[in-house]
Amino acid sequence: MKSLEELLAIKEKAQAQMAARDADGNDGIRVVVGMATCGIAAGARPVLKAITDEIAKRNVKNVAVSQTGCIGMCQYEPIVEVFEPGKEKVTYVQMTAEKAVKVIAEHVVNGKPVVEYTVGAVTE
Repeated sequence: MKSLEELLAIKEKAQAQMAARDADGNDGIRVVVGMATCGIAAGARPVLKAITDEIAKRNVKNVAVSQTGCIGMCQYEPIVEVFEPGKEKVTYVQMTAEKAVKVIAEHVVNGKPVVEYTVGAVTE
């Protein structure tokens, strides 16, 4: 870090990520990342970071990102669930940071679930 501007840019980025994780998702979309030991061992931390970074980068509002413990399908970790008001939840499995970015772009922003990453597509 070489200047005050760089420090301020880092601060703004961190605040945007925190806002995405603290947003009131009661009437908006909730994105939940499984962060039990099985999820973390399978790579859930980079997935969570990619989700919060992408939401902040796109300045998406009314989306809450949170963590949960074991979702119960350890063999499919990392798992991300997307809850939209009035719709059934969508469970994404075997996520990577790259897949997470696509889920935010396609599903959260454009309303089109990425079916090939869902639990039904993997278990069939």
